[in-house]
Amino acid sequence: MNIKSIDHIVLTVKSIEKSLDFYVNVLNMQKIEFKKGKDKRYAIKFGNMKINLHETDHEFEPKANLPTPGSEDFCLITKTPIEEVIKELKNKSIKIIEGPETNPGALGAITSIYLRDPDKNLVEISNYKNIH
Repeated sequence: MNIKSIDHIVLTVKSIEKSLDFYVNVLNMQKIEFKKGKDKRYAIKFGNMKINLHETDHEFEPKANLPTPGSEDFCLITKTPIEEVIKELKNKSIKIIEGPETNPGALGAITSIYLRDPDKNLVEISNYKNIH
């Protein structure tokens, strides 16, 4: 077996609407609506990946063993220089809780900032230092 990439992850959220507002209007991701069987579902798409949203107590099966809002910690890579990301977030009144700082990424050194989404998940936004 040779795993190549992540296609999607699932975030359990308290409110689909608040999460969509944050990820679409703050982080500029694309809202996706789709059906699986009779169920209407929502996701946010960016690049060649997506995050499916499951509302707490209304999760779809199969699901994580203990789906909990606010339990995620993930890193998003942006092509936009971190200085511009910081300015954009400040213009949108989004609090940066830490950074910028250098961290080890999967492909080398990254410059990162950290913020929280509406469920208090830790969202790291980063640039690779020497990869374009």
